[in-house]
Amino acid sequence: MSDPMNVLAPEHRRLRIGDAWRDAASGATFAVEDPATGKTIAEVADADAADGLAALDAANRAMAEWAATPPRKRSELLTATYRALTERSEDIARLITLEMGKPLAEARGEVAYGAEFFRWFAEEAVRVEGRFSIAPAGGYRILTVPKPVGPCVFVTPWNFPLAMGARKIAPALAAGCTTITKPAGQTPLTMLLLARIMEEVGVPPGVVNVVTTKRSGKVVSALLADGRTRKLSFTGSTEVGRVLLRQAADNVLRTSMELGGNAALIVCADADLDVALDGAMVAKMRNIGESCIAANRIYVEEPVREEFTARFAERMGALSVGHGLDDGVNVGALIDEASVAKIDELVADAVDRGARVVVGGERPDGPGHFYPPTVIVDVPDDARMLEAEIFGPVAPIISFTSDDEVMAKANDTEHGLAGYVFTRDLQRALRFAEGLDTGMLGINRGLISDPSAPFGGVKQSGIGKEGSHEGILEYLDLTYVAIDLP
Repeated sequence: MSDPMNVLAPEHRRLRIGDAWRDAASGATFAVEDPATGKTIAEVADADAADGLAALDAANRAMAEWAATPPRKRSELLTATYRALTERSEDIARLITLEMGKPLAEARGEVAYGAEFFRWFAEEAVRVEGRFSIAPAGGYRILTVPKPVGPCVFVTPWNFPLAMGARKIAPALAAGCTTITKPAGQTPLTMLLLARIMEEVGVPPGVVNVVTTKRSGKVVSALLADGRTRKLSFTGSTEVGRVLLRQAADNVLRTSMELGGNAALIVCADADLDVALDGAMVAKMRNIGESCIAANRIYVEEPVREEFTARFAERMGALSVGHGLDDGVNVGALIDEASVAKIDELVADAVDRGARVVVGGERPDGPGHFYPPTVIVDVPDDARMLEAEIFGPVAPIISFTSDDEVMAKANDTEHGLAGYVFTRDLQRALRFAEGLDTGMLGINRGLISDPSAPFGGVKQSGIGKEGSHEGILEYLDLTYVAIDLP
């Protein structure tokens, strides 16, 4: 088996700023570990605020020329990136698994998903349009001109180290913006590899900059305080999002925020249980449950609760846990010890309050950050796991007896990112679609992410949309021109 680290040369494990790969100004580095073993797999540059501002210098210098680059040329470079990612899918997937922990099959899916953002926004790059119209009262004409917002700062999470960066970088470049990406400290290698690939396909220096750091607060704060930064996009927790929004307010930055979730998955008694079980497994266990749109609370209507629970628990218990690079593994390692400890505490809290574990529920001995697929029932309303984002392979199941009851419980959260409903009654499905406070909803489907669809939440789950046609609008300002014409 080849070493996944061979795809990223040591000289490319540094900061990507302008046309150079450079060490941090201080010379500092930090370790990246394999969460399945706890062993260090690489050392990367640990930037400070000065390095972040150097990346902003580069992005600012490149901004005018990149904005003036013909849309077709920008489109071709995004298409070339899509092709390179597709051709190198296996190497990239193995690197993702090594630094993040997900099974290789999941990592391959992420590469395909992330690559699609480059293909989608390559197509959108040549379709940015303004409009020309006669003013209703006559006497002049109205012209609208879309323009790139300017240098963008991206703060990306560890759970999808390629796709979350791709979802931001692709539309920004399509719109004519330059970028500085600060990837999560746990998973910086994949973003560095993406920057290397984009360099290889010909994206000009300064358009894609990557700053790796364990000192995120200082670096990001410095970037947001600089007036040359014009856009912030963040994917991560609501708690951190609130902090960044306050900082962004000082310079009135454009912001896109994809924040925490607490998705309810609702199984109605009239659902096709085979479809519901398939959908629930995907919605709960995609990415080991480490997803903002993962099913966090599973509500099952009382007449089918017993059957659904038994069949779901059987499926969860049959999943294989191990190193994501090993054959046959369904559930890889969680990202770090803190994640495992949090899940363990949430399960213990629910059990203390009267819940019952059906399968799983005990972390294994040995190295690595593992937690078994777990199903827990009789979960009381005051259990912490019904409000906290579990972010792991734990599924609480709660019964319900009426649509009004489950709608109220599903909406009783500060979050509103995603939800799922399984029913064969079209009118019932539409009532849930209108009544649930979510930015996204899957009906008889557990997989809803798609580059061609608008991804984003309501309430405290975020601001703005990523993907789809709406995604490129997040990176465009609009100038209105009034032209005198009697």
